[in-house]
Amino acid sequence: MASINDNYLKLPGSYLFAEIGRRVAAFKEAHPEADIIRLGIGDVTQPLPAACIEAMHTAVDELAHADTFRGYGPEQGYSFLTDAIIEHNYTQRGIHIDSDEIFVSDGSKSDCGNIQEIFGLDNKVAITDPVYPVYLDTNVMAGRTGTLQADGHFEGVTYLPCDASNDFAPALPAERVDMIYLCCPNNPTGTTLSRAELKKWVDYARENQSVILFDAAYAAYITEDDVPRSIYEIEGAKEVAIEFRSFSKTAGFTGTRCGYTIIPKTVKGRAADGTLVEFNKLWNRRHTTKFNGTAYIVQRGAAAIYTPEGQQQVKELVGYYMENARIIREGLETAGIKAYGGVNAPYIWLKTPNDMPSWDFFDKLLTEVNIVGTPGAGFGPCGEGYFRLTAFGNRENTLRAVERIKTKFHI
Repeated sequence: MASINDNYLKLPGSYLFAEIGRRVAAFKEAHPEADIIRLGIGDVTQPLPAACIEAMHTAVDELAHADTFRGYGPEQGYSFLTDAIIEHNYTQRGIHIDSDEIFVSDGSKSDCGNIQEIFGLDNKVAITDPVYPVYLDTNVMAGRTGTLQADGHFEGVTYLPCDASNDFAPALPAERVDMIYLCCPNNPTGTTLSRAELKKWVDYARENQSVILFDAAYAAYITEDDVPRSIYEIEGAKEVAIEFRSFSKTAGFTGTRCGYTIIPKTVKGRAADGTLVEFNKLWNRRHTTKFNGTAYIVQRGAAAIYTPEGQQQVKELVGYYMENARIIREGLETAGIKAYGGVNAPYIWLKTPNDMPSWDFFDKLLTEVNIVGTPGAGFGPCGEGYFRLTAFGNRENTLRAVERIKTKFHI
């Protein structure tokens, strides 16, 4: 009989959002009349920018003719997209990225999960707590951790607690680590690391020969000048950091799927024989072996956000969601609920009243006012006592949800 990868058995029974879906479905079945407003999973609700739609239509028409048909494309991405990304997101910010240091994919979630494959299993991993589950779960699946302990932490992982006491900015680890996952703007807390804070991490990584895995999926939502849009704005980061970016929340590509990863050739790891190897080469080998490239139609749509029209439309789209964030954050404060985030990110991280367990708060919010959010405990033990709401709903539902919380929710 074929054996299984026993590391999968170390994981909790279900993925966080699958458990949320199960609970909501059960409630809906018992209360079919309930008008449920979903502010839990971070999926977008507004249409793709018009520039993207037009570019996709044109691309579809091209595929209808033999002289403009496209089959397999370059696994790393078409140059019309990679050149636009480099120019607008890096060159214009004074950052030099070579064309062979960018890899277009089907989204940053996949890349954040798959990147660990090019690292040795003996690497020590550091993650923030709370954390986006993909970083931790994929390392558990790979066998880079021990088992789940009674306190909710996995053996062998270095956890970096983040809560109100440290303004959700993780402290440097007391022990040396090899792989450091940072997300800024942060999912789930909606908070950010200042330029000075991020420099501490880059300096630590350089001193300890560590690699920072930097998830910048929400960079488009940054409003404050002191928050870097890219980790490569920090001196020395190109020696120690891999950056993940996404079109999902920037331009509504959650369903069409497109993202990219930057791996400078100066980021290196050590082989068993002691030689230094570029992670760029390893990722390129993995990428070309396991991936056939993002669809041409999707890449044309993604490239359209860098046109003048696309830039304006994306700005309006991000502004729409950030106005939702303001409405939620201020509404919670009016209701007497402490809230964080929602300034540089589309997530609002609230403190549950009276230290209520976060899954209890989930059930209370669902049953009393028919609103779905995400329990903080699902992001790690330090998320207990907190709760995440997203600004990705439409304006009408956002306003209705806030009104319900202010007038019908009993704290």
